[in-house]
Amino acid sequence: YFVAEFLEDYSELRAKHSIKSLVEIAPETALVKQGTQEVQMPVEQVPLDAITIIKPGEKIPLDGIVVKGTSSVDQAAITGESIPVLKTEGDKVFSGTVNEDGFLEVIVTKESKDSVISKIVTLVKTSQQNRSKTETTVEKIAKYYTPVMIVITILVAVVPPLVFGDPFTDWIYRALSLMVISCPCAFLISTPIGMVSAITSATRKGVLIKGSSYVEEMRHIKAIIFDKTGTLTEGKLEVVDIDLLSDKYTHEDMLKIAASLETKSSHPIANAIIKEAKNRNLDILEIENFKNVAGKGIVGYIDDIQYYSANESLIEGGNFNITDKNVLKHTKEGKTVVYVGNKDEVIGIITVIDKIRDETHDVIANLKKQGIETIMLTGDNKIAAQSVANKIGIDYVYSHLLPEDKINILDTIRNKFGDVAMVGDGVNDAPALARANVGIAMGAVGSDVAIETADVALMQDDLSKLPYLFTLSNKTMSIIKENIITALSVKFLFVILAILGLITLMMAVGFGDLGLTLLVIFNSFRIGIVKDPIF
Repeated sequence: YFVAEFLEDYSELRAKHSIKSLVEIAPETALVKQGTQEVQMPVEQVPLDAITIIKPGEKIPLDGIVVKGTSSVDQAAITGESIPVLKTEGDKVFSGTVNEDGFLEVIVTKESKDSVISKIVTLVKTSQQNRSKTETTVEKIAKYYTPVMIVITILVAVVPPLVFGDPFTDWIYRALSLMVISCPCAFLISTPIGMVSAITSATRKGVLIKGSSYVEEMRHIKAIIFDKTGTLTEGKLEVVDIDLLSDKYTHEDMLKIAASLETKSSHPIANAIIKEAKNRNLDILEIENFKNVAGKGIVGYIDDIQYYSANESLIEGGNFNITDKNVLKHTKEGKTVVYVGNKDEVIGIITVIDKIRDETHDVIANLKKQGIETIMLTGDNKIAAQSVANKIGIDYVYSHLLPEDKINILDTIRNKFGDVAMVGDGVNDAPALARANVGIAMGAVGSDVAIETADVALMQDDLSKLPYLFTLSNKTMSIIKENIITALSVKFLFVILAILGLITLMMAVGFGDLGLTLLVIFNSFRIGIVKDPIF
């Protein structure tokens, strides 16, 4: 009986042990460069912008950016990646990851309390408060279960001797057997141990689930919505074509105007255009009266002339006649077209393209095989959006969307299909992530908004974790159901046998309590071996 109680306590403390193991990932001290000296100090005392030194084989103590050196870094503790990542000057590194073979100097960008690993620890602790409906139901049943069984036990011990004149000794023995059997250890731990196993297993694979309620909710998802840029695609846009439509400007003039306007924007398209201008060593011009029209583009003045760098919808706001025959060809190829113009004419177009992630097609196919509808949202024009959707097998496409449109589309999809999950980058998609039944953020490493906004955070840019999430949810809930049914069925059977006097106290303890508790625990361990279904 004591062993069974110990196992119950152990299973309830697994979450704390998993948190402890996460905390231990990050080192307690850092080697800090101070002038010509190297000083060892606690990570809590290391200031921002300090230079830390990480030798081969050592753990990186704090989040930062490499300022000197090149090395392979094992990020498995944070992202679940099995293959080390090459880090050079300018790359981000994270606390708790391991420097494998090189010498690195890293400038600290986040204090110890704000590091990625610290946020993960905090959220794993918080996840225990977001309890699933199944856990809540089990607790409610347990609240009434114990008093009822005590009353039944007293009745079994007292009623037969008083009513039928049977020996008190026999019925007290049976009542004791009944009381031992009715101890709800296995029933009480059937759900929490399964949920803890699921959340812990997912965390080790680089998937942060913020509570058991989301493990259960994933099973009910009928449709999954993807933001296109940075989710289905890599989010690293490149300029492909620069087509001039005016004889008053050169290609360099048009690119210079576009890049100057885009310097005021943080959109991935803007970054691609600016990068192209820098590669061509073009000067960036001064912009006045800058205006960002959400979802459409940029307006600004250069030397008192108003210019635009925008998608077609903003140009349509003026009196422009776009006759370039290549535009349709570009959009059919899945390229995004940016129009550059002034108040009198469209100067030309710049096309950018975003590479589709290698795993996207297989992920979409796997989700559809599981009966989940797939939807893509994008601000691109309809032809370009449909081109991408056709390549990856997406069912439904919503294009030409403004940021605020995503919320309305999400509600429409939920009304049509049922529970909805939203996958985005956690920054531009924050409102939609919060509105969905389950919000899933991509590439949460280094993104505070992603970790804080979403219900589930994929710590690296890996869409293949989505089928794993659904498989994990289904497997977890299936095992929890097995645990509950087994615990209640065996308990009920042994209760009948105890009342009939067909089992001994030793059998009640060995099989009805200890044995059943062990069975539930070992069955729950199967959750930890759930694999990525597309590999």
